[in-house]
Amino acid sequence: MISLKPTKGVLLVAEPSIIGDVSFNRSVVLLAEHNENGSVGFILNKPLEYCLRDFLPEVNSDLKVYNGGPVEQDNLYFIHRVPDLIPDSIEISNGIYWGGDFNTILDMLENNTLKEDQIQFFLGYSGWSSEQLDEELEVHSWVVTSNEEKNSIIGKCYKDYWKEKMIEFGGDYLIWSNAPENPNFN
Repeated sequence: MISLKPTKGVLLVAEPSIIGDVSFNRSVVLLAEHNENGSVGFILNKPLEYCLRDFLPEVNSDLKVYNGGPVEQDNLYFIHRVPDLIPDSIEISNGIYWGGDFNTILDMLENNTLKEDQIQFFLGYSGWSSEQLDEELEVHSWVVTSNEEKNSIIGKCYKDYWKEKMIEFGGDYLIWSNAPENPNFN
């Protein structure tokens, strides 16, 4: 398996070897930023048992909230694909953006003009200090792969996404696609 270099917009797929890592076991992370100061990403495939209204009672929205990572889990973050509707968005790549004017999002949710396949909310984010991600790549904690789904990845991120990546990688990864999440159940 050839692993790409980490850059904005790629996916970090957790290696099966990091089983037991509570935060990243079976995770697929969209890398939103990667530079000499560090890296930021969002776990795409860890839906929480909460929807947006559980965190913002004034918002009548059933949009699912995902565990974005172990950093700042008391804050909501979001990625989207509608920068023309949400001012101050920052492009990640492939038509995916993060951040932007939150009041605009609240108005759009109130008016039902924002759809599930246009935005994804996260509690917390995944962060790495300078060179930390490179060190994790050296010990084979992650496979870096391109995001072939581009901006249609939003709304498509579901619990079995990691398993699908294992099947896609093939070879020795195939056996892990059907392994139980807890190896003690094997």
